[in-house]
Amino acid sequence: MRYIFEPGFFSSGPVHIALAVGTVIAVTSAVVGVFTVTRGQSFAGHSLADIATTGGSGAFLIGINQFWGYLAFGAGAAAFMEMIGIQRRRGRDVATGVVLGAALGLAALFLYLGTEFSSTTGASFTILFGSMFVITSSTVPALLASALLALATVVVLARVLLLSSLSPDIAAARGVPVRAVGAAYLMALAVSVALAAVIIGAVLSTALLIGPAATALRVAKGPVLAIVTAAGIGVAAIWIGIVLAYDSFYWPPSGRGWPVSFFVVTLIVGGYLLTYLRRDRPAAAVAAERPDAEQVCSPA
Repeated sequence: MRYIFEPGFFSSGPVHIALAVGTVIAVTSAVVGVFTVTRGQSFAGHSLADIATTGGSGAFLIGINQFWGYLAFGAGAAAFMEMIGIQRRRGRDVATGVVLGAALGLAALFLYLGTEFSSTTGASFTILFGSMFVITSSTVPALLASALLALATVVVLARVLLLSSLSPDIAAARGVPVRAVGAAYLMALAVSVALAAVIIGAVLSTALLIGPAATALRVAKGPVLAIVTAAGIGVAAIWIGIVLAYDSFYWPPSGRGWPVSFFVVTLIVGGYLLTYLRRDRPAAAVAAERPDAEQVCSPA
């Protein structure tokens, strides 16, 4: 064991917090991520991650915890995208692009002002690339509560989310409030992105949201199995990433640890690439396994 875990790993408070918070956030990102990929809204997730940079830099500028900046700007951007967008994918992408451009302009301003008028070092790096080892214990309850809220929202809406993803017209005909469901989902997505930004940074948070979900959907045969698989991939990447990042402090030159976000993202991308080594199933079999919109809403 001593060859895997460096001294002090199991007794380190920051490691305990990182493992606990990282696990909950990885599971939340996996569940939300599967629906994000299924609904074709990966671009929205990526945009909300970039917009989180604006929130984090704004929070740093005014001296509050970065999570609240991630959350506020993410939720506001999600609401604005839903308000000016339409249900068709092209309309969503246009609305997302408009909001993204405005947010990145503000992020540049906030980061500039933050570095000009603050003596704090490393803040920009933490905003962009995160660090699970600097999460304070006072922030943990808010992170866990937000994760559970996002998770509960998606679980409760899972059936109608899947139906509206496959056919918004049939969902509307069956009385599903498609616009309201989409808005609730975007809020859950914004919360999930904000949480991922806390542990691996705003720039890389999409990797935790999309990577495990995309990998799971390539190897799993149904949505439930895909969610379980994605959660397992995300948690494994977080745990192994934490171990490697902690151990890297003892690698030459000693005391110069590598970012945990680097290890997490590398593991996620590596896992996704491995799925291409698996022989693809016949197209007919894939089509037969994909449920149509009528089946989603039919009684069990």
